[in-house]
Amino acid sequence: MERAASSDHVGPLADSVTDFVRRRADVARARRLHAGGAECDRDFWRALADMGWLGIAVPERFGGMGLGLREATIVAEGLARALVPEPFTATAVLAVSLIEGGDSEPLKQELLPRIAAGSLVPAVAWQERAGELDPAAIDAVAVPFEGGFRLSGAKRFIAAAAAADGFVVSARCADDLALFWVSADAAGARLTTHRLADGRASGTLVLSDAMVTREGMVASPVVARAALARALDRATVVAGAELVGVMTRTLELSLDYMRTRVQFGKPIGAFQALQHRAVDLYLQQELATAVLAEGVRDLETIADDRARAALASRVKARASEAALRVTREAIQIHGAIGFTEDCDVGLYTKRAIVLSAWLGNATAHRRRYARIAARPEAHHD
Repeated sequence: MERAASSDHVGPLADSVTDFVRRRADVARARRLHAGGAECDRDFWRALADMGWLGIAVPERFGGMGLGLREATIVAEGLARALVPEPFTATAVLAVSLIEGGDSEPLKQELLPRIAAGSLVPAVAWQERAGELDPAAIDAVAVPFEGGFRLSGAKRFIAAAAAADGFVVSARCADDLALFWVSADAAGARLTTHRLADGRASGTLVLSDAMVTREGMVASPVVARAALARALDRATVVAGAELVGVMTRTLELSLDYMRTRVQFGKPIGAFQALQHRAVDLYLQQELATAVLAEGVRDLETIADDRARAALASRVKARASEAALRVTREAIQIHGAIGFTEDCDVGLYTKRAIVLSAWLGNATAHRRRYARIAARPEAHHD
């Protein structure tokens, strides 16, 4: 993937995200979209594209910025602080990484510029079983026929499904894994969605002899497995950045509440028990931030697939566990009001619950990390 020098613009990028969120994406907006059952405002999506962020991982030759994981985490963390529901990580990181990592140059030329411009919202349909992190553990099949393939199977837990214009679908082909582009309105493709705790949707895509031309193969069996593994690791780390954004903002809200809420004639932040709790939550946030920074620094320089997977799992496990702890204890700090719909910390808790489960929860990633550590000499397959 093409990369531009990034050290000089990390600070300005972070400032730009902060300013954009302040002007365009407050929590009230997230509430309105939640109430209306929407998760992707196309005008807002195009505004993200105008900022260049949807093309942050798209190579410059396809109309993107050609930047790296560090920049993607900065944008994701900033958007997460305002509970922006639009699927930045699922599309601009996971889907873009998959398409760019495939071996179909025509599809790259067709899809990537449209993604960067905000005119195409892709989703990735890779998972079939709850808790399964192995991208090869699938039953969906692609049967060749003259002119293309017939895809059959059910893909579940699809992020960005409700807004998707098409799907990158994994299926078994010639006894190996391949990736295909399936339009949302393709014959033989049926999508159902259900709302998650934070108001966003998760999709199930059922394919019944859905026909895809040979030109619709995003990644052949030669590269598909490795491309999918790399893309999932990258998205897992960026999801960790979203969790850091959620917990950081939640802690800020809690500290503000401790300074202003008065009991027995003084702010509740003056009570030692709450001070100790706030310090513990701050340490959780700082540990997650440090692990994220290490993961971002090292992930794209590691050549070994297993070491990269272990690093991504370490980031996600730490961020998931910390975010759930910070957000849940924030509700307790707020007391009874923390359980009401009008209190913002409840929204952040719901987002932490959904994000911590997406792409594998803390337990699943600790288990994956342990399996890798127990077999350091084995090769990724």
